Amino acid sequence: MDRISYADSDEDSDMRVTSAASNVIVNAAPDVSTEDLKAQQYLPGATSLEISHNIPYQDLIRPLNGPSNPFQNQAKLQKNILTGYIEPHAMSDILFDNMHRTFTTHGYTVDVETGRTVGDTNRAREMQGEILKFRSRNQFSLILYSGVLINDKTPNAKKTKRKSAGKSSDVEGFKGPWAGYEGEEVGPTPTPVEVIEEEEPMDPELLAAIKRNDKEEGLGSEKSIFHGKNMTDYLGRTYMHVPTDLDVDLLGELGTKECYIPKKLIHTWTGHTKAVNAIRFFPKSAHLLLSASVDTKVKLWDVYHERKCLRTFMGHSKAVRDICFTNDGRKFLSASYDKYMKLWDTETGQCISSFTTKKIPFCIKFNPDEDKQNIFLAGCADKKVYQFDINSGEITQEYDQHLGAVNTITFVDDNRRFITTSDDKTLRAWEFDIPVVIKYVAEPSMHSMPAVTLHPNNKWMACQSLDNQIFIYSARDRFRMHRKKVFKGHLVAGYACQPNFSPDGRFVMSGDSSGNLWFWDWKTSRILRKFKAHDNVLIGCEWHPHETSKVATCSWDSTIK
Repeated sequence: MDRISYADSDEDSDMRVTSAASNVIVNAAPDVSTEDLKAQQYLPGATSLEISHNIPYQDLIRPLNGPSNPFQNQAKLQKNILTGYIEPHAMSDILFDNMHRTFTTHGYTVDVETGRTVGDTNRAREMQGEILKFRSRNQFSLILYSGVLINDKTPNAKKTKRKSAGKSSDVEGFKGPWAGYEGEEVGPTPTPVEVIEEEEPMDPELLAAIKRNDKEEGLGSEKSIFHGKNMTDYLGRTYMHVPTDLDVDLLGELGTKECYIPKKLIHTWTGHTKAVNAIRFFPKSAHLLLSASVDTKVKLWDVYHERKCLRTFMGHSKAVRDICFTNDGRKFLSASYDKYMKLWDTETGQCISSFTTKKIPFCIKFNPDEDKQNIFLAGCADKKVYQFDINSGEITQEYDQHLGAVNTITFVDDNRRFITTSDDKTLRAWEFDIPVVIKYVAEPSMHSMPAVTLHPNNKWMACQSLDNQIFIYSARDRFRMHRKKVFKGHLVAGYACQPNFSPDGRFVMSGDSSGNLWFWDWKTSRILRKFKAHDNVLIGCEWHPHETSKVATCSWDSTIK
């Protein structure tokens, strides 16, 4: 009888694992193909990310074979520009520009690789263009017909010597880096007139016309025409005298009477031949009206009695942009696109003085203080605000923080500060006579505000925004926007339509691009009335300070109503 032994099941399992582990062979070397690559070439696909063969470099740089796949995504192609691939080439920017300019002008250039002339060779011979000793890549000289050397990399070329810079202790003789080179002739830069005369003699008549035009733009050619019969009445009073034979007290206090919206047209002033840019009532009494037009003229009109043009001021050679009275109205300033600002005598029509910054002035404003009536500010196209002194005729201060042309100047806070708006879509506040911005207002949603008017209570100011809205800003310390008071409904995008207030402050009015006149309620911001006033853009409007329901408007249809 056979002897049978029984073992534990756990012991058997351990014995089996041990015997199986002893039969496993571990090979740490990776699998490598032993095929001869010379006999069989392996070309990976364009989209392959891994290569299991050691491929020679010559095979890696080979182009793709076979037809192009029409369904291939164009985004997977290797491009360094939008339309394809440009091979980089070692060439200086100056050499490339000169070669390109030569090819576009004369039709020939030179191949950098071979040094041969490319393009119209006959033209190159005619223009005497030649290629000097071609030595190696990017080392050649190309001479144009004008004798100007485009590129010369001659290795044995001699460098010009610098002149002595001098000693720094010698104040007058020290030249430093401006000493120049030996043999260099440095002279004064010729003026544009000299250059024109050297290239081609100018027509004497044309030269005389230019000089005559320059003389007319300067001081001395201004004049004025009086359109009335007599300068004075039987008592020796001129039109500057405030009339007292009217039902209205023109010397009364401003803003004491309740105002109403006008309903009908009373009178139309015609005399300008082109668009009227601005109108201003005579200070305090408003018995005269001053207008500035694109026809280069400034006219003074009679508001009462015969309502005719009293005097025409002529002295500008281009359109008049803005006008401004002094506090007493005896003088006024006119700013024109001929870059001149001129001071006129309202009564005699004489031009007192002329000012210029060689830049176009967009707005002018006298300082309202009685003791500073000899100072005015001018916002110009060169992003600066200039402060002039009439007595000396010199610029006494410059405010140059804006990034665009200055459009408006508004005095606030008892004339100690002033607000400027610009084409850079910002509003900045300044201390008078201190060229430092004390408040900077700029928001991403802001548009340019080319027209600003102060409220009669001097606490708020209305800013005409080019997004067809009138915004209200505080005229006190913080200059914040009153977000609950926004007047809209009109269309003024692209036009500097001047907003205005009624003397009692109850109404806001403005023109629009269609010639309509709009009225809003100051408290509720609701539209009260709108009517057609002009046939073209209504650019300016002024409320009479003493008449409760009289408004003067000017338009680009050359009329004043």
